[in-house]
Parts: sequence; structure tokens; C-alpha cells
Amino acid sequence: MFRLLRERESDAWEVEALYDLCFAPGRSALSSYQLREGVAPVAGLCTVARDEFDVVVGAIRYWPVLIGEREWPALLLGPVAVHPTLQGEGLGALLIAETLDLAKKAGWERVVLVGDEPYYRRFGFRRDLAEGLDYPKPVNFNRLLARELVPGAMTGVEGMVHRWHD
Repeated sequence: MFRLLRERESDAWEVEALYDLCFAPGRSALSSYQLREGVAPVAGLCTVARDEFDVVVGAIRYWPVLIGEREWPALLLGPVAVHPTLQGEGLGALLIAETLDLAKKAGWERVVLVGDEPYYRRFGFRRDLAEGLDYPKPVNFNRLLARELVPGAMTGVEGMVHRWHD
């Protein structure tokens, strides 16, 4: 049994420990981290899963980004992680589905991520929706995916995905 809760500031150390456990050393050198640096995650969407012992066993974060010269607002999904002992049980899918629904209700129109299309396709992410996008290097463009939360939200959206600014 898991409880999905909005991530609180006090959860940060547990979430970071989970990310350290689930991802390779040097994860912060990945290009997506360039887009997150100095930008606060979208608090209403970042979610943790706690088990019956109140331990964080899953987490997902979203970051605001802008696309192209027109600065279309979008969400950058990630990272999403599930404790290795619970992977394959659907917790990651639950976190993704729940938070994409929250994002749509919050008025976001589009989401981008760098990930495996065979996994993320079931949540509506597609490579073809990201074809007009550029992304900070290094990136494998075959893994750059997008999803429309509102039909047609990626139509005409093109250019570099870059850091959010106020």
C-alpha cells in the first residue's frame, strides 16, 4: 500500500537519496539538469510515494521550461524514480499518470522529457511530437519525447528547450 503525497520541502533529502540510489553517479551532469539549475520545481506536481513504513519509495518531479523564441511554456518531466525493490510493480506508472492528470488540471498544455519511448508511449509521449525541438547537449534525440495535455498543443512548437525565467 502506497500513499501519494505532494512533495514537501522536508522530503527533499529522502527524494535525493532515492535518486542517488536509482540513477548512475554523475546524473547531475545530464543535459536536463542544465534546465533545472536555479529553477524551482513545480511544487503542486512534484509527488512522493510513501510505503507503510512512511519511507519514500517513489518520486517524480516536474520543472517549468520554455520552448523556442516564442517561449512556449512547457513542463519537463523528471526525474521519476522507484526504489529498486519495487520496480516493475506499477508505482512509476501510477506516479506518472496521477501527476500528468494534475498538470492538465493546473492548466499546463505540453510536457517534454528525455526517456525511453517504449515505456512512455503508454502515457501519450511520442517522438514525432518533439521533432521540431532542440535540446541542450548532450542528448540522444531519439529519446526526446513530448506529450500534448491539450490537443494540438505541440502544433507549431519548435526551437530550443531552455530554462524558465520570470
